[in-house]
Amino acid sequence: MTTPHVFIDGDQGTTGLQIHARLQGRDDIVIDTLPAAYRKDPQRRAEALNACDIAILCLPDAAAREAVALVQNPDVRVIDASSAHRVQDGWTYGFPELSADQSRLIAQSKRVTNPGCYPTGAIGLLSPLARAGLLPPDYPLAIHAVSGYSGGGRAAVERYEGGDSQGEGQTVSQPSRNLPAFQVYGLSLQHKHVPEIQRYAGLALPPVFVPAYGAYRQGIVLTIALQQRLLPAGANADTVHACLADHYAGAQYVRVLSLAESSASQGLDPERLNDSNNMELAVFANADQGQILLTAVFDNLGKGASGAAVQNLDLMLGALK
Repeated sequence: MTTPHVFIDGDQGTTGLQIHARLQGRDDIVIDTLPAAYRKDPQRRAEALNACDIAILCLPDAAAREAVALVQNPDVRVIDASSAHRVQDGWTYGFPELSADQSRLIAQSKRVTNPGCYPTGAIGLLSPLARAGLLPPDYPLAIHAVSGYSGGGRAAVERYEGGDSQGEGQTVSQPSRNLPAFQVYGLSLQHKHVPEIQRYAGLALPPVFVPAYGAYRQGIVLTIALQQRLLPAGANADTVHACLADHYAGAQYVRVLSLAESSASQGLDPERLNDSNNMELAVFANADQGQILLTAVFDNLGKGASGAAVQNLDLMLGALK
């Protein structure tokens, strides 16, 4: 049996560098990349894409679509880390914890689309509740999330770190004092992640999504507030928590904090799970006011990008069951 070849197209971007680093030292695959002089050469890219077993696309959306069009070899499988194909039919959504069957679907798929960073947290919280009937599909949702500036890609990293986007072994500089410590964006309420969240969370209406960047490199805190009076009869913090805990029981990379842990928490640190593929979900509540707060903490470069891509790769390679 030959060793599978994995071609990383766009290996010098933020996600590509992280994927490359996570795969270093493995002897079960051969990692292929293009020399700098050939990265934008269509013929060389086409040759590399069609010669590999699995291609991981770490590219802007337009370039990712172009790469998929270059694949003519029917045996080549693709993991797209861009947002180009996330709501396109014919692609398997690469969130293994979405359902009991999702890991198998990913393992068998020829075309897998990596989830977006923010949608990973939002869908992770909302989908189990919607499936269980605890969240009405037309609930007026508002989702708030703060990411490290690396969520803006290489350009954002260079703005904050003075032009050095940290390759392997490089030192991260201190964020520039000339840039805001906190910045809310997406104020047109048309963020590209909204259709993805709506589709895979099982929502009838698009949620209000309010993203922000903080002056730290990586890590996300995402929050969703619920009013108990707008939920079905019998739905409360206990039933919501039980639903999430049951859905993720036994999950390798997603953990639901106990209600006791949530009650003891004094705050959420967005950097707590950095450099891992882990995600922690929690439920907070004010029973007297009928308010519930759902939270997710994870690394936007880990479970929100490169970690998820490697998890999907392992499923496709058969390394995970």
